[in-house]
Amino acid sequence: MFSKIFSSATYGIDAYIIEVETHSEKQIPSFAIVGLPDNAVKESRDRVIAAIRNSGYEFPLKRLTINLAPADIKKEGSSFDLPIALGILISSEKIENVPLDEYVLMGELSLDGTLRKVKGTLPIAFEARKEGYKKIIVPADSAKEASIVEGIEVYGLNSLTEVIDLIIGEKEFEKVTTDLNEIFSEINIYHLDFSDVKGQENVKRALEIAAAGGHNILMIGPPGSGKTMLAKRFPSILPPLTFEEALETTKIHSVAGILSKNKALITERPFRSPHHTVSDAALIGGGSFPRPGEVSFSHHGVLFLDELPEFKKNVLEVLRQPLEDSRVTISRSKMTLEFPANFMLAAAMNPCPCGFYTDPEKQCTCTQMQIQKYMSRISGPLLDRIDIHIEVPAVKFKDISSVSKGEKSAEIRKRVVAARKIQMERFKDLKGLHSNSDMGSKEIRVFCQVDQAGSDLLKMAMTKLGFSARAYDRILKVSRTIADLEGCENILPQHISEAIQYRSLDRELWNH
Repeated sequence: MFSKIFSSATYGIDAYIIEVETHSEKQIPSFAIVGLPDNAVKESRDRVIAAIRNSGYEFPLKRLTINLAPADIKKEGSSFDLPIALGILISSEKIENVPLDEYVLMGELSLDGTLRKVKGTLPIAFEARKEGYKKIIVPADSAKEASIVEGIEVYGLNSLTEVIDLIIGEKEFEKVTTDLNEIFSEINIYHLDFSDVKGQENVKRALEIAAAGGHNILMIGPPGSGKTMLAKRFPSILPPLTFEEALETTKIHSVAGILSKNKALITERPFRSPHHTVSDAALIGGGSFPRPGEVSFSHHGVLFLDELPEFKKNVLEVLRQPLEDSRVTISRSKMTLEFPANFMLAAAMNPCPCGFYTDPEKQCTCTQMQIQKYMSRISGPLLDRIDIHIEVPAVKFKDISSVSKGEKSAEIRKRVVAARKIQMERFKDLKGLHSNSDMGSKEIRVFCQVDQAGSDLLKMAMTKLGFSARAYDRILKVSRTIADLEGCENILPQHISEAIQYRSLDRELWNH
């Protein structure tokens, strides 16, 4: 006997349909799975046998051949357990042979027949709808994310027995639904707020400019000055997450299997903060069957690298491509995958190994050689991609003891959104440009023209302050954002003057 059941798997952040074909015949009992299965799929043999028997069904003593088609794409993961088990029961006539052409099924089976959560149900639900399937059966813990997709019936079930009862019509089960209006009401509600931060008004201002222009930012200051506290609140002043952005971000987290079982949609901009011992594969993505890395988990959000010089040099260097292209390309001998990585980089570091080089209160114990060696861990090409460097001084006692609250994130976000609207209008006819940080030298010449006074100021910065040539374009881009925040059409000298302050690492202080 023969049966065919439709399942699905993910490739990158997209999905494709898999046909699980089962053939059983009366010969010496055997169980073979073909179609490029990985070890997790091969091990499903023992899980399926135990799950069928513990669900009250007799396992057929026949020769069983399972084919996962298309056979030329490697299959990984445990989500094929459920369709394999059903295929065996139908092809060996242990349950009624009912048409399953409208269904896509997936789920990992535990030995007692219960269903466990699987990865990637959101992109799989999208693919199933696109291919014309009407219903999808997934484990109950994975159903919430799939239910976002309208136009397909989602059933979240708990066991193999429940799945059989549903498909043969023995019992009726409620479809899993999600109220999108309710989810929209939760979008962009942040639990951390800028009003919690005492003092540091200059750093808050720099973060506001970074958010308004999409600029990457580096904070330099002694330990305990609030760099991490400020960075964690950075997503709360970014422009609101749109529904399309939320879907795209949720797909990445779904494919990686890190989405909470009760969460249908990611409603806040992601904030990822990997430890400095992270490997390049964990940061960028990779593995024999590539999965997303931290840069993709930060998509449409913030990637925060604390203690930047402590990261391995090769790890920092691999950041250059995603910062430039907003995506990661991972190549293997048999496949090439692309993961989106449109994130904002926020980094923090001490000014020297002991942390007190720029602190007026405490004495630095580092030699000039140690400071130079410490700073040289961050390469010029990586610094090229960071528009704003801001010094974060130690917080004064009067600021710590103050009872007054700072400005709320919601107020700052209003100004950021207004500046972003100006930029969207400016770049509406230019493909790939969304914010000031995306501008290249060609666009800078068009949109960042300055008057004679501004030109003189820039000349002074280059000569007297010892700025490098790479700082020139960065100053102009940041000046453009400051002008946008004020609603000014032209870049004025005061905008350039403020932008010059945000190039700390280009000053001679750090270069000698």
